[in-house]
Amino acid sequence: MQSIRNIAIIAHVDHGKTTLVDKMLLAGQLFGDHERPGELIMDSNDQERERGITILAKNVSIQYKGTKINIIDTPGHADFGGEVERVLNMADGVLLLVDAFEGPMPQTRFVMDKALKLGLNPLVVVNKVDKPNCTPEEVHEMVFDLMFSLDATEEQLNFPTIYGSAKNGWMSTDWREPTENILPLLDAILEHVPEPKIKEGNTQLLVTSIEFSKYIGRMAIGKLSRGTLKANQQLTLISREGVQTKARARNLFVYEGFGRVEVDEVQSGDICAVFGVEGFEIGDTIADGENPEALPTIDIDEPTLSMVFTINDSPFFGKEGKYVTSRHIKDRLTAELERNLALRVEDTESADKFRVFGRGVMHLSVLIETMRREGYELQIGQPQVIVKEIDGQKQEPVEELTVDLPDELSGTAINMITQRKGMMLSMTPKGERVVLEFEIPSRGIIGLRSNMLTATQGEAIMTHRFKEFQPHKGEIPGRLNGSLISMENGKAIPYSINNLQDRGRFFIDANEEIYEGQVIGENSRSVDLVINVTKTKKLTNMRSSGNDDKARLIPPRKFSLEEALEYIQADEYVEVTPESLRLRKTLLREAERKRGEKILF
Repeated sequence: MQSIRNIAIIAHVDHGKTTLVDKMLLAGQLFGDHERPGELIMDSNDQERERGITILAKNVSIQYKGTKINIIDTPGHADFGGEVERVLNMADGVLLLVDAFEGPMPQTRFVMDKALKLGLNPLVVVNKVDKPNCTPEEVHEMVFDLMFSLDATEEQLNFPTIYGSAKNGWMSTDWREPTENILPLLDAILEHVPEPKIKEGNTQLLVTSIEFSKYIGRMAIGKLSRGTLKANQQLTLISREGVQTKARARNLFVYEGFGRVEVDEVQSGDICAVFGVEGFEIGDTIADGENPEALPTIDIDEPTLSMVFTINDSPFFGKEGKYVTSRHIKDRLTAELERNLALRVEDTESADKFRVFGRGVMHLSVLIETMRREGYELQIGQPQVIVKEIDGQKQEPVEELTVDLPDELSGTAINMITQRKGMMLSMTPKGERVVLEFEIPSRGIIGLRSNMLTATQGEAIMTHRFKEFQPHKGEIPGRLNGSLISMENGKAIPYSINNLQDRGRFFIDANEEIYEGQVIGENSRSVDLVINVTKTKKLTNMRSSGNDDKARLIPPRKFSLEEALEYIQADEYVEVTPESLRLRKTLLREAERKRGEKILF
């Protein structure tokens, strides 16, 4: 029997987790001398590389001193909590990676809380100790305080600590004494992470992830908690509801390096992929064929907000995308439900609209971005926070918000957040910067990031995580400015844009094709204004002074997908196509909008 260690890596966004995993893979001699694997090997998804974050949990394994170490990379962002809860079920220990300057951050706390509740013991790595002004000892104390506040046990609080710099490729038990390599970390994993606990009994595997291969189809992934698995073995699939169906394992795979290797038998404690079992979902148990016993299923945090997904019915529909019908969108959302645990989809009264529930704007925007890259065209409504009725009282989700910004800008941030019903919990100075902690309704966070970055000249770093449902906090002021709306279909003429620049800030380029009802800018006042930017200059045979002045156009404001979703009002959509993002009114014609207003009042 080979010795195995299953370890999940927990870290805040940008604390160097993916870089550390790269170095562990190199230390495990996965690559030949002639291979140059590049950086951030684990962030294989395009969006992960662009955003610089981990979204999907992944598995790799290395061999060290005759022991197989399965490394499970977990997302650091609270919006991907569904991913985190699943993968921690496969681990027997956690490696907590913390920046030596910043210390543990709110997202770290979120994942750590889950790990401690599952009874996993942490091994702490204080990374980036070569940074100027870093305080490794203080960070060690902060980690202890964090664990203590999360009700860690005596054993969990007695955690070993390794210091080092993943970027420079060294780890040591003392941060003042750099070493040549990261082997002290691998030795600490062998010493402090327990081997998987193997219980007596027959086959049991909890499905914690699904992989899809275009060659063979769906595979169930999980840790074999007890018994053995053999190719062509008779099995029973037990669903979350307890329904049992007979099944057979046709192929078995274990992880070796980045790839999967087909095996005839899997030993207890190893992480494997099973092909051949039909109709499984995450949280189901694959058990013995004769005497099946179910494992406890996975609990997932509930969604906190919803958005309407609908077909693209703008005048430009079908010009860029391959999949434009409601059937395409429905099939794609149904496929996403299989692997995205924290997602929910509901039908609405209209056949071409679907209400999609998720953990946050980022959680849903990653799905929308993936769909547009696959060739889908769709429209998305304003994010709506889920309000519940608890004991006869209206309650809404509340989040913990942390803002790290220069000291002199703290007043601006506090003022902005308290206007959105935020309540300040603490203020901690860190050199020339200050870290503010707030409790704020989820509604208050929607649209806050872009305003905060504008007000602080891009200096603020914001992170937030869901805390709990609390009584409704009352009205929160929305966007103060109205929209500039196009009156006609056509090309945006530079001459017209130039004449209307004092009305507000434009979102479109000169000579861009636009349509009636498209939101082409932000009005400098609080009301919506319909304007005509398709009007060309009247040409006469008489010249007058000033007629031929060059138009000086202010560069338009361009939105990312998340910014667009947070910016729109309740009566607006974001039109998403493979190549474009446009903002538009739900009702394109002005007469229809006015009729709608009359009905409302």
